[in-house]
Amino acid sequence: MGSLKPSTRIDKSMVTDPVCGMDVPTENAGFIVCYQGSSYYFCAEACRRAFEKNPKKYLKSGSSNRKGVWGRYLDRLNKATNGQSIKCH
Repeated sequence: MGSLKPSTRIDKSMVTDPVCGMDVPTENAGFIVCYQGSSYYFCAEACRRAFEKNPKKYLKSGSSNRKGVWGRYLDRLNKATNGQSIKCH
């Protein structure tokens, strides 16, 4: 995945949540944070709060932000759904 960029684009209306890696629609996003001049979109309030608590943790470069059982689950789900957005909240 490389380093995360602000609002990593999936398509014109989708971005990737930097905390959990979920695809988030920008058109009706309810959780947005502006950090150092860039907008970041989140799937849920909990992801937004985690980002605001420690943004540098989620903006590190690396192969993937997803770790542990949940991260592997999200990776498999993303692969199984061909990157289509899922609605978890």
